[in-house]
Amino acid sequence: MTAVEPPDLVLAVDVGGTTIKGEVTDAAGRVLSSGAVATPRGEAAFDAMGDLGSSVLAELAAAQRKSVSRAAVVLPGIVDPGRSLAVFSGNVGWRDVKVGNRFRDRWGLPVLLEHDVAVAGWAEWRYGAGRGCDDVCVLILGTGISGTLSVGGRLVRGRAGQAGEYGHIPVRHRDGVPCPCGGVGCVETVASGVAIARAYRARTGREIIGAEAVFAVLDTDPDARAVVGDAVDALAEALLGIVHATCPELIVLGGGLAGAGAVLTDALQDRLEHLLRLAPVPRVVLGEFGARAGLVGAAKFARAGELE
Repeated sequence: MTAVEPPDLVLAVDVGGTTIKGEVTDAAGRVLSSGAVATPRGEAAFDAMGDLGSSVLAELAAAQRKSVSRAAVVLPGIVDPGRSLAVFSGNVGWRDVKVGNRFRDRWGLPVLLEHDVAVAGWAEWRYGAGRGCDDVCVLILGTGISGTLSVGGRLVRGRAGQAGEYGHIPVRHRDGVPCPCGGVGCVETVASGVAIARAYRARTGREIIGAEAVFAVLDTDPDARAVVGDAVDALAEALLGIVHATCPELIVLGGGLAGAGAVLTDALQDRLEHLLRLAPVPRVVLGEFGARAGLVGAAKFARAGELE
């Protein structure tokens, strides 16, 4: 049987809670065209995905003759790729949206559908900070919190194919903030980018742009240190069960909040070392792809055709 050559150019579309990003890359990972738009609430987000993909493809067509041969769209929340169904996203606000062939028909090329964090975590494990390790937990920290778990060299997937919904592990049962998922005190309500910014505003009465502004003043602002300390505590508590159950060698932090760098990894490492008694303490490291993990993973997924 003749081996099938992977496609040269692929379109990757990564849908986040606040921004939809798209880009065409070649086999070397070079970005040939790109774009981004704000993520609309609800099913309108799918029209925005289609428009963005068309725009990125048109930009490429205007610049060169080569065409894109495959695409991948990665979505937040719960995704059922087998049925081409966006099951639920609390952050964006959709439920049971049938994706079907809407992107294939619009863009005129085969389109793969997957969970954004499953793809981002797979990319960090296989090609990024976790490469060469069999037991790795990847946490993607941004508007929400989710992650992947690789055990014994295999990516662990839920029954519906979803990645780890670590953001909805409850850590503040009695006095927690209500979560869009319907629960109370989920780690996402304490340690996500939105939660950190909200907690800082509530504590200080000062308006800030986002969590990055809180991390930026850690050296001089005790309120920022208190808010980030609470977020790190929540992350560590959420990870305890995972670490005790599977003993990962590495915890890889990715997503937008990973831009905080060593401030975040060192604090989480220290907290886990304080809390863990029986299970080996995993090393906490930054992902190599940062906030681009979803896009990088979507492109690699489009080429590979599966999360192998």
